[in-house]
Amino acid sequence: MTVAPERPEPAPTGSEFEQLAGFLDFLRATVEWKCAGLTDEQARRSLVPSELTTVAGLLGHLVWVESYWFEVRIAGRPDPLAEELAADRDADFRDGMRRPLDELLAAYRTQCARSREVVAGLDLDHTVPWRDTRVTLRWVLIHMIEETARHAGHLDLLRELTDGLTGE
Repeated sequence: MTVAPERPEPAPTGSEFEQLAGFLDFLRATVEWKCAGLTDEQARRSLVPSELTTVAGLLGHLVWVESYWFEVRIAGRPDPLAEELAADRDADFRDGMRRPLDELLAAYRTQCARSREVVAGLDLDHTVPWRDTRVTLRWVLIHMIEETARHAGHLDLLRELTDGLTGE
């Protein structure tokens, strides 16, 4: 087992917002750890039957979901992949497959920083439209914890299959 790098530990006490944001930041750091140090070829290698379930594909997807939930849904900005996703529901994964891993990691860090900026100062009960209803910022944060954790698990397995790196 490899020792995990320093990641921000979620606060055991504090406000609900601090704890939700803390768990999301811990998972974001886990995503970065699982992607760091791979070559572009390793990041694009298909190791499971789904050809898009690769390190690069998952990271491209995570860049987009950060943008979608925080910039598009919460801040009301245009979706930069809207046209591509209308034509291909996997466009975010395919976008990741076309980009160098270093560029994807930088885009992920930048997008996560933007996401933090968008929610700074908002109340957890702040609502935004989604589909035919409204969702709260609390719901979005919980959803993003689930989304990021699920894909961090995928990345954990892909990384172990790629070069044997293991860890929490």
